[in-house]
Amino acid sequence: MQVQDRGTKKWVSLMLPEHVDMLKEVFIDYKKKPVLDMQEMERIDTILKWALDTNEEIEITYFDGGFFKKHRGRLKQIDQWKGYIILFQAGGLRISLDDIIDIEKGIQN
Repeated sequence: MQVQDRGTKKWVSLMLPEHVDMLKEVFIDYKKKPVLDMQEMERIDTILKWALDTNEEIEITYFDGGFFKKHRGRLKQIDQWKGYIILFQAGGLRISLDDIIDIEKGIQN
């Protein structure tokens, strides 16, 4: 007689949902921050200055703690000495210039 093993199914029933959630948090796939070349950094700088002058909406992709995040809005301020930008949002979203990965200009709703 041959016994058919159920694999990991037999152990899943012994785990509480809280344990499954905790295991998912442990195994989050963090990404590395990409390194931008000089040409891409100049393109980002040009679009930031354009957005500040024209008050047009932009979409910024930036790196934050192992994840890529996107925000859309109008640029309120560029502080090159302190190294961040501020978008018009609730309280003003502050993004480090070093964390900006990509910018798209002229986004329409």
